[in-house]
Amino acid sequence: MRPAALDVLKNYSEEFQLSVASGDLLFLDQGWYVTNSGLTRLARRNRCAGIHVQPVPVFSDPSASRWAFKATVYKSRNCKGFVGYGDADPSNVSPLVHGAEMRVAETRAVNRALRKAYGIGICSVEEIGSRAGPEQSHYRSNRIPPQPANGNYGGPKVRDRLCQIIRQHQLDPNLVKSYATDYCGVKTLREAKREQVEAFVVHLADWAEKDRNALLCQLNSYLPAKGNAA
Repeated sequence: MRPAALDVLKNYSEEFQLSVASGDLLFLDQGWYVTNSGLTRLARRNRCAGIHVQPVPVFSDPSASRWAFKATVYKSRNCKGFVGYGDADPSNVSPLVHGAEMRVAETRAVNRALRKAYGIGICSVEEIGSRAGPEQSHYRSNRIPPQPANGNYGGPKVRDRLCQIIRQHQLDPNLVKSYATDYCGVKTLREAKREQVEAFVVHLADWAEKDRNALLCQLNSYLPAKGNAA
């Protein structure tokens, strides 16, 4: 394991009390991923007031095993809520969980909302599916790339890569900035750690490629105001 990966583990262990021994974190392909159980334990420790999950019919098609969910995490009774969307269909989950796409979509939505609420900058393992046995190639084709350790994503600097994603998918830069701030759990992006920004860029690129409509719904939640702050 590289020193950079050990530093990430130390940071998440100290800041969020996430433990490898408890199954909160998994190390896959040179990158750390948080688990659903780790996120729910984190929410419980912080006395999360509640999680509301609902399907998004406009993006769902049960006949094709395609599901989309919206999850809202309330950190306190006065919290306006942190929103996350999750989708799943046979093309973006491992064959091992075919038939359970609805559950996968629901879990992904909850995980994204929890990561957003508590400022977790690494992706959840449930969002990338399983890579067990013969499904290795399928896993690699659908997984979110691991976080780079050198401050770059695919060669160009993180800022350049983010601008490229915004142009390519015609996203509103102001809404992306608001989303990035909430995703990293900071008041301004200047306060975000490098690993958090890198993880956000990877997350944004993956979501834009797989389901731009769901991403636009997420971004549009910032239109009136920031709205998701506690």
